[in-house]
Amino acid sequence: MSEDLKRQAAAMALADVRPGMRLGLGTGSTARHFVDLLGEKVAAGFDCICVPTSEATARQALALNIPLSDLETLDRLDLTVDGADEIDPQLNLIKGAGGALLREKIVAASSDAMIVIADTSKLVTTLGARFPLPIEVNGFGLGATRRAVAEVMASHGATGEPSLRETAPGTPFVTDGGHLILDAFFGRISRPEALSRDLLDIAGVVQHGLFLKMCKTAYVATPDGVKTLTSGTN
Repeated sequence: MSEDLKRQAAAMALADVRPGMRLGLGTGSTARHFVDLLGEKVAAGFDCICVPTSEATARQALALNIPLSDLETLDRLDLTVDGADEIDPQLNLIKGAGGALLREKIVAASSDAMIVIADTSKLVTTLGARFPLPIEVNGFGLGATRRAVAEVMASHGATGEPSLRETAPGTPFVTDGGHLILDAFFGRISRPEALSRDLLDIAGVVQHGLFLKMCKTAYVATPDGVKTLTSGTN
């Protein structure tokens, strides 16, 4: 999918932004386009205040002179614009390929609305069909947490073991919050709500990449242009 089409999807999301809004800024390749476009508007005098979902997004926004704040200062946000790794017909999501899922979920949950911008490759009929589920975990007790995640995988019909994400062989990926990520391939996730509960019941699990009933609108870049999806229309 061309970067131009992704930028078109980001531009459609930007059209939903009103002056004075408190915005959550997502992380990832498509979200970067949104931040770039927002930076152009800010340079022209547009008024907004933003909370980034990662250190990388914060650096990008600061370079563009986008005003930043945090959720200690702002109790609620009007809108979050972010990407996704998988999108089902109800606009439930899997997120976390970039490793920012915890902050992304905190920011999205603190927002009155969430818009997703993505390309058509992210559309699936059932979550888990293409992409492993990222699970953010505490480094302490990793072995025990990993075994508990494997038990949950088995109880939900998955085969295989969760894998520790690495930046290089033998070097674990570390999130902005200092945690680790286990990637668990479930195949088709038939009971996402139950899976969410089971994973969060594990003491060492900080959060997971299932974003359920959080997104109402998605702008999806396709070869024929940008398609607007709302819950149940895909």
